[in-house]
Amino acid sequence: MNQRIRTRFAPSPTGMLHIGSLRTALFSYLWARKNNGEFIVRLEDTDQARIVEGAAEQILSSMGWLGMDWDYGPDKPSPEFGSCIQSERNDDYTRYIQALLDSGVAYYDWTSPEQLESLRAQAQANKQPFVFRKNMATLEGETGKAVIRIAIPDQTVITWTDHVKGLQSWRGKDIGDFVAIKSDGFPTYQFANVVDDHLMEITHVIRADEWLSSTPKHLFLYDAFGWQRPEFAHVPPILGPDGKKKLSKRDGAKDAAVYATEGYLPEAVMNYLALLGWNPGTDQEIFSPDQLVSVFELSRIQKSGAKFDPVRLDWMNGMHIRNMDPSKRLELAESWWPKEAVQSDKAYKQRVLDLVYERLKKFADLAEYSRFFFARAMAVDVQEIEQETKFTPEEQANLLVATIDLLQASDFTETDLEHRLYGYAKENDLKVGKYFMLIRLMITGSRFSPGLFETLNTLGKAEVLERLKT
Repeated sequence: MNQRIRTRFAPSPTGMLHIGSLRTALFSYLWARKNNGEFIVRLEDTDQARIVEGAAEQILSSMGWLGMDWDYGPDKPSPEFGSCIQSERNDDYTRYIQALLDSGVAYYDWTSPEQLESLRAQAQANKQPFVFRKNMATLEGETGKAVIRIAIPDQTVITWTDHVKGLQSWRGKDIGDFVAIKSDGFPTYQFANVVDDHLMEITHVIRADEWLSSTPKHLFLYDAFGWQRPEFAHVPPILGPDGKKKLSKRDGAKDAAVYATEGYLPEAVMNYLALLGWNPGTDQEIFSPDQLVSVFELSRIQKSGAKFDPVRLDWMNGMHIRNMDPSKRLELAESWWPKEAVQSDKAYKQRVLDLVYERLKKFADLAEYSRFFFARAMAVDVQEIEQETKFTPEEQANLLVATIDLLQASDFTETDLEHRLYGYAKENDLKVGKYFMLIRLMITGSRFSPGLFETLNTLGKAEVLERLKT
């Protein structure tokens, strides 16, 4: 196939974009960009009754947030093939279905839903799979009430080599005659996607493996029209944490748009999704978007499903935060500071962020980890301090007075703070960890904070002494 690589992602706007669908879109995007090709987003909205208001906008927004751009889409019609919205392409489907009617490949069928149900029940009673054939059809009826079916001869054998699933072979007698045009005049997915993929010159169809059984129908249409077949790659599903069933919201799956609102980095989510069901063939785990484009290969998509692990996603997001340029990190952190930080200047925020960013799994954690730098925490109960440090209330009071004296004499550089506090602990035979925990609790109200000396230095002498005295 010497023509330019062109892939597509063709979601239906019947709900918000699931993380699994976003992964499928990503694979299509990476393959196009890897080959300096084109990537198309096409809305398949022929099932008008199931369309959810706002879903189309959310799909495009989520893809854009992740960092995917498209050459043509619902918002970018092509001068070559027109709209990327199926409901606006009905003239094409009418023209091409007429060609199949004229050639005898397609036929009108007036079989009612009740008749279909009866035929299914009969097949079930005979313990046979239900496969519709033309001899079952009602070939005459009221004008405008029929569907149009594609007749697949029993002796037909359809084979292809899938980039993921390998050699596939299907017999016509196991496929049956399928509906191409519904009684409302709209095409089915099975028909419209083939016509669109041909007219849009799609070279590679990368989609979920749930569509594997539909591929023989699509290839039959390509052959019936005399069109060149695209190549196919049917990717495995994303599995829940148990690794047994498809990921669902019950397993912690979220709509793709939610990750942006929780402080995840798009490049981290892209990195994580790319490694769900694909591997680079090396031990490298952290990739930039450009690196993913460079190394992505269809041949390295695995056949089996990949388990979704939110803990690993958090780890990977934290790694991307740590690897980020400090000025870029500060820019992205701006909307995640605690409300108490509103009066603080950029330089102080940079110092605070430099101390806490290594603990962040996502930017939504920033408020929790940094609040004590901007607001005084509620006083910690002496009994709680005793439980943590083993110092009695009386010992706590004595150590507090001594520590205030020490810090008043300090120039508050990290080096001087370390020298004085370590020296005092050694001179008084104190366990350093317990003594430092006492100071940490009194200053921050928390057992966890960045390094004690860095924290004291950043807060400043006046603020630290004020907190200790109160």
